[in-house]
Amino acid sequence: MIIDTHCHLDDERYNKDLDIVLANAKSKGVEKFIIPGADPKSLPRAVEIAEKYDDVYFAVGVHPYDAAEYDRAVLEPYVHHPKCVAIGECGLDYYRLPESEEEIVAEKKLQKEVFIDQIEWAKELDKPLIVHIREANADSLELLEKYAGDRGGVLHCYNADEQLLKLAKNNFYYGIGGVLTFKNARKLINVYPKIPTDRLLIETDAPYLTPHPHRGERNEPSYTTLVADKMSELSGISRKEIEKLTTDNSLRLFSL
Repeated sequence: MIIDTHCHLDDERYNKDLDIVLANAKSKGVEKFIIPGADPKSLPRAVEIAEKYDDVYFAVGVHPYDAAEYDRAVLEPYVHHPKCVAIGECGLDYYRLPESEEEIVAEKKLQKEVFIDQIEWAKELDKPLIVHIREANADSLELLEKYAGDRGGVLHCYNADEQLLKLAKNNFYYGIGGVLTFKNARKLINVYPKIPTDRLLIETDAPYLTPHPHRGERNEPSYTTLVADKMSELSGISRKEIEKLTTDNSLRLFSL
């Protein structure tokens, strides 16, 4: 069994054929799916999908790009739903910052405040975090070490250096997706063998980051099989064992 721990099934690109997408994934052995919360506007759709399909779960959170729209009171009704398994995706993303120094400082301050609040919220609810980090390793590490405690979570779409591996001791896991199959993914290929196997998860980030050889197409949960194949190749662990250990890790982290 494979669990896709991060797939945006609430994206409009699945509106017409979600049944087919899920059936295709299940035919490949993908049995459970987690929709991360990123945009409050699409959260009702995520809940609707989770209520319709037994093996679909969701998280509640706000992506750093939408930090200005974060309002815990708006999200509060959703976190107590029986199929809400995490807080996130939340985090820091410094890839697209404003141009002026003053605006950069303000944007980083806002992202940090919103991230900290979601970290604290996850602790209050005893739920794991789904963490998004892009070009913000040092600040993310500082905030997670200071505020997250040991409840942990997953560093989604992991593609960082060894700096963040120290969070494994705080019960953080590492979401491995299609980037691992990219020919230019040298950083991830180098660090992947250093990630403890009891901290590995599989994800797609569908419809984004489609793995080779389907780059340029819409990503789907069925493509987790391609990620598992590459993980097996790089680690020397059988594909069957990769499936088992990542499934066990997912069940443990998200209490599925």
